Formats: sequence, C-alpha cells, structure tokens
Amino acid sequence: MIRTTDEERIATAIYTVNRHAKTAIDNKPLYELKKLALTKMLAENKAKKIGLHFVRNPKFSQQQSSVLIQCADYYFHIIPVKEDFKNLPHLGNLDDTYRNPIRKMNLRMAKQLLSDYIGPQSIIRRTPKQSPIYSKNYARTYTKTNKSYLDR
Repeated sequence: MIRTTDEERIATAIYTVNRHAKTAIDNKPLYELKKLALTKMLAENKAKKIGLHFVRNPKFSQQQSSVLIQCADYYFHIIPVKEDFKNLPHLGNLDDTYRNPIRKMNLRMAKQLLSDYIGPQSIIRRTPKQSPIYSKNYARTYTKTNKSYLDR
C-alpha cells in the first residue's frame, strides 16, 4: 500500500478544490480556500514559488501574469503580489504539454481537510437567495371561470 504524506494529501485536496472551482457557479469560496491553503503552505516552506506565467485569457484583453507554485508534485497558479514581479523570473506562456497528476478525492473531504489545515478563518460564503415574501394585500387571486366566448 502506498502511503502519502500530509503535503501530498493537502496538495491533492487543493487540486480537487481547484478542479471543482473551475466549473462551479459560485466559485469564490473554493478559490479563497485554495488561496489560503497555498499561502499557509508557502509560509511553512511546504510549497515554493517557481516563477510567473502569462494568463491565457486575461480580463479586458490586457496582459496579466500569475504565480506558479509547486506543492508536492502539483503546480498551481495564484494572483501575484508586487514583490513577486521583482523577485521571480518570468517563464513566459503556459506549457500546455504538462498536466497535474490525477488523483481522486471527494470535494467534501477536500474542503474539510483544507479547512482543518488552515484553521478558523473567514471564508467567503454566499448567502442563499431568499424568495420574496408577499403580503395578502399584494398577492393576486386568480379565479377560474368556466365561461366560453360563446356564453356572452
């Protein structure tokens, strides 16, 4: 049986959260969880910044860069800070031939693992949309009549 280290389990959890965030309708909490976990791993020297990459589809057609981070045998991108442009080399465009290893993990388990790892922090949570409440004064009542146009 293959044993995985804590860094590999956390990296797999980040990979799972990132993969689900790309297709989620409300992806802000997932990306925030990814960012907090990667930031903590960088602070603990369990991950390292490799360099800068150009963003494939930049907003407003302006050139943007993202930071490439190596965590176990995975690579992730996050938004750079000002110091990253001074300290990291620019690697140019993304390498389309490389893919992260595929490991399966349940999204719920991945979110729980990352939440336990980063500790109690405020994560962006979307409030559920509430249906409007109508009072009787504004509610319409519909009465069905069985009249046809011939009964006039």
